[in-house]
Amino acid sequence: MTTVESAGGCAPTWRGGFGRLWTAAVVSRFGDALRGAALPLLAASLTDRPLLIASVTACGYLPWIVFGLLGGAVADRVDQRRAMWTVDAVRGLLVAAFAMVVALGHASIALIIALAFALTTLQTLFDNASTALLPVLVDRAALGSANARLMTGQQIAGGLLGAPVVPLLIAAGAAVPFVADAGTFLVAAVLVASLRTEVPERPPAPAGSTLRREIADGLRTLWHDRALRGLCAATALCNIGMGALIATLVILVTGWLDAGTAGYAAATTAYTVGGLAGGAVNRRVTARLGAPRAVLLAGLAQIGALAVMGAVRSLTALVAALAVFGFMGMVWNVNTTTLTQQRAPAEILGRVSSAFRTLAVAGAPLGALLGGVAATAWGPGTPPLLTAAFFVLAVIALIPLRKPDVPVVAPGDDAMTARAPR
Repeated sequence: MTTVESAGGCAPTWRGGFGRLWTAAVVSRFGDALRGAALPLLAASLTDRPLLIASVTACGYLPWIVFGLLGGAVADRVDQRRAMWTVDAVRGLLVAAFAMVVALGHASIALIIALAFALTTLQTLFDNASTALLPVLVDRAALGSANARLMTGQQIAGGLLGAPVVPLLIAAGAAVPFVADAGTFLVAAVLVASLRTEVPERPPAPAGSTLRREIADGLRTLWHDRALRGLCAATALCNIGMGALIATLVILVTGWLDAGTAGYAAATTAYTVGGLAGGAVNRRVTARLGAPRAVLLAGLAQIGALAVMGAVRSLTALVAALAVFGFMGMVWNVNTTTLTQQRAPAEILGRVSSAFRTLAVAGAPLGALLGGVAATAWGPGTPPLLTAAFFVLAVIALIPLRKPDVPVVAPGDDAMTARAPR
């Protein structure tokens, strides 16, 4: 592992493993953007029933709730590099087969839902393995910078490059976006397979160890680590609010603000650009404040941005608020991921990561329903204010993180050890 010193701290070098992992992540995210835009459009061409169309999106959440914990336990048992390239190869073959079905005119809503469910189920293993693999490739001091570069690259590929390409590909044929997505999976699989990493030594599993007990170890470690417990609770609350905001943003822009599709495009672009800026300066923010305080600052700033979205009836104000919201959202995401990687014991990082992700994402479908109810009952300007209320609760959950030396508990320990984040 190699790093270089920079003004904001350590940064990973692009040569070797990190550069390949970054490229694989960005290529794969580009394909995800193509598929993510093309699937709902294909579904809408097959049915006009909103519930069926929404079911395609719901399947992006459900496997995390059902299989997320299992994916983390498996990621800790296997060679993470091998798990990642195998999963990407399987996903590439699934999407390629689906593209063939679409090209032959045999696509159906049931098949689309099955594909979405299968891909996200495989993603539960891939994402947890990826989180556990990164600390093997870069120095712990460079994890924050590495996460920022990964997330910023994915934001560029998905938000700025992927979305504008989709209409061009669809014009060439309904199956073309899925062919391209299958290609990105296979390219990413080759890149990850080419990594040369040493499999970290893991202590032998205790006699009688089962997946259920190993999953319980991850949940127990997350619960007993005060910092990670607070981060997880805060992220879960934020995701309830985010579900409400995302589900109703198009109504807010096109209905309440009467800004049309151009206004909606401007709003989503502002969020993407804000996220890119946040990724660019995150290292400096974190170097000055520390990761826990950076997350706290991000939550406070996002509350203000949400208040503007719900109280000021102006597209200009909304665009500016979404830029700030995206900026601080990137700071939140990078530092939350980094803190999880730094604090969780390496041998159970996959399980802790999966427990964190599963608990955090579980509230998003509920939030989407709450947003719809709020918009119907009190108007389309209400969901941002509802989201702000959940972010206030999240910031309250973060208050214990202000101390930099929040204790850590190793799996199986009954007593706290006063060890600062590594």
